[in-house]
Order: sequence, then C-alpha cells, then structure tokens
Amino acid sequence: MRTALLGAARSDALRRAVTSSPATRPVVSRFVAGDDLDAAVRTVRELTAAGLTFTLDHLGEDTTSREQAEATRDAYLHLFRRLADEGLTAGAEASVKLSALGQALPRDGVRVSTGLAAELVAAATENGVLVTLDMEDHTTVDATLETLRTLRAEVPTVGAVLQSMLHRTEADCRDLATAGSRIRLVKGAYAEPESVAFPDKADVDRAYVRCLRILVEGQGYPMVATHDLRLVRIARELVTRTGRDADSYEFQMLYGIQPAEQRRLAEEGATVRVYVPYGTDWYGYFVRRLAERPANVGFFLRSLTTR
Repeated sequence: MRTALLGAARSDALRRAVTSSPATRPVVSRFVAGDDLDAAVRTVRELTAAGLTFTLDHLGEDTTSREQAEATRDAYLHLFRRLADEGLTAGAEASVKLSALGQALPRDGVRVSTGLAAELVAAATENGVLVTLDMEDHTTVDATLETLRTLRAEVPTVGAVLQSMLHRTEADCRDLATAGSRIRLVKGAYAEPESVAFPDKADVDRAYVRCLRILVEGQGYPMVATHDLRLVRIARELVTRTGRDADSYEFQMLYGIQPAEQRRLAEEGATVRVYVPYGTDWYGYFVRRLAERPANVGFFLRSLTTR
C-alpha cells in the first residue's frame, strides 16, 4: 500500500481527482493548516500559546519554470515579513524544498535554486527566522547537501534533513554532526529502490537509532523528527546519557499527528517544534502522510464514505 500511495503522489490524474473533490477538504485540514498565510498564522499562534514552536512550509514541489520558483521565493519573503510584523519570530523556522525553488529545472536548476535559497536565507536571518532545507528523494541528496554547504558559508545555522532509510545516511550524519550544525533526522517518506534504501521498516528504525546516536554524541544540534514513541524514548535516554542540555536538541512532529504527545513533551520541558504546512499545492504532501501510516488511510476513506 505504501508503495502504491507514494506512486500516487506523482500522478497528475489522481492529483486532479483528489484536489477537485470537495469531500477531501475536511480530511486535508487535519494535516495542512490552510490554503493561505492567514490560516498558517492563526495555527502557529495556537501552537505558541500551547508552549510549542513551529516550522512553516509553503507547500509546493516539482517546479517546472523559473517563474514558479521565483513565486515560491516571494511567498517565503512575505512569510518572513508577516512573522516579524506579528511578533512570531522567536524560535520560528521555515522549511524549504529546493525542488520548489527550481532545483530540477533543466541545465541550471541547481544554480537557480541555490541562488533563490540564498535570498530566502538572507531575508529570514534579517527577520530572526531559521531556515532548514527539506530533503527529497535520493536523487537530490548530493545537490541539496552542496547547496547546504554554499548557504552555510554565509549563515551557519541553515538546517538540513537526513533520512534514515537511505544506506548513506550514517556517513552523512558523521560528516554533519559538527558544532552548530542543525540536523533534522527523519525516517524518510519517498519510494526508494532497495539499491539505495532499506526496504523493511524494522531496518529503517534500527538505522534511525544508529544515526540518532551519531547526532546526539556529536557537536551539532539534533532535531529528532519522529512520531514513534519508542524512538522518542530512546532519544531521551541518549541525551540523558550524554549529558546534553535541554536547549541543545529538540523534538519535531507533524501538524495534526499526535498533538497530545507534542504537548506532553513540551510540558515536560522538551523543545517541541511542529511542522506546519500551508498552501494550495497540498496534494503531494498529503499523500505522503497517508503512506506513512495505514491508520491515516482508514481515516481518509471513512471521511469520504460518511459524507
């Protein structure tokens, strides 16, 4: 089922069918804050009032033109100004997909996306907002890490994402677990071939623990992104064992998934960041959330059949 759903994330026909159905909107709202920045701001106000912090993702990927890429840049620039105007920049972060900034454009996609990302990072820094580069499928990893190195030459706090499902990630963790390095560790949400990724969930989980240990024992700032409570417990044991201060790492979870656990961790003194997506281009993100947990698929289908 997971493979089929991840394939569906790339289907234009299914995209049109799902996004045009009014029945999908209440279900999508569980995982997506809303279509516009106003909705996103309302959501992050509620999160901060509950003692949580946030990262905002203006949804979009697979950009096919320079104009689209520049529109994404402009949306983030507007986001940074709005957060500053609203007094919401303390601890705020934005998550950016380089594919939305034109990374896959023919001939000069990496140059274009890196240049636009540099503009975003400069504007975010001026407004007191952190930036993390989201990681996408394995074909983009080297280009994304190269962009990361370029951006960190000017702004060392730019964060990166590593996926434990990929065979290469332990080595990438060792390379990046340096002083001041912000690394979000996730399991991975893309359909990958066995030549580059672990096919079994148990192997992905074990790899996550190995990668987590490298990051926690390193000098960087680990961002533990998981809803797996067993892995949350292991992370807490590791930070206790290594004597890490509470402000030297954080937990991250997705908007709409385990909100009670998010609040419980925050009440216990942990930093908890909620990944808040918003925008009209929600289809790919939404389908990957369905693919991650069978319970999400059941929730989606029941919602459709009961309307």
